[in-house]
Amino acid sequence: MTPEDQLERGLADLGLDLGPAIRAKLLAYLALLWKWNRVYNLTAIREPGRAVSHHLLDCLALLPQLGGATLADVGSGAGLPGIPLAIARPEWRVTLVESNRKKAAFLRQAAIELGLENVEIVEARAEDFRPPQGFEVVVARALSDLAEFIRIAGHLAARQGRLAAMKGLYPHQEIARLPAGWELEAVVKLPVPSVEGERHLVMLKRA
Repeated sequence: MTPEDQLERGLADLGLDLGPAIRAKLLAYLALLWKWNRVYNLTAIREPGRAVSHHLLDCLALLPQLGGATLADVGSGAGLPGIPLAIARPEWRVTLVESNRKKAAFLRQAAIELGLENVEIVEARAEDFRPPQGFEVVVARALSDLAEFIRIAGHLAARQGRLAAMKGLYPHQEIARLPAGWELEAVVKLPVPSVEGERHLVMLKRA
């Protein structure tokens, strides 16, 4: 199966209707990621099929759960999940927060080459970033602990904003250790086509 076919089938399984232009831009993002990965080691995934499932579909599975016009992707790395979300929802304003200089350089180039006018790159540590206004959604894919996520990025959420943490197994112990001032809003199990193992999205809000 070609990456194009896999993406189209995966989107159908997720119930997402993304047009040909958006699908083409998503695959162009992967091609750019491969090009830069030879020098900067942005991802350990080398196989095109696994990249479609573990990068694109894994991130796009969030779409039905995320609302709001402004989103920050903390510790964006290679742009996951921020770039796929920005491609799929050009009406959103997406800010990619990444402190690593080489990764931030890739993000800037990707935004230029893909024509992502709705994307802003902030080269800074999340805890040092002080935007003039908070975001409706702050998402993280790579952070290991919910309490740590709140510590470094809780201030980025607007008063009624939410933190969205991408997880594998249901994080029972992390939820039990949430710091004061924050509470669990929901945990959504995400079925991701062609991805083995569990995927969950943990939504947090201010108490």
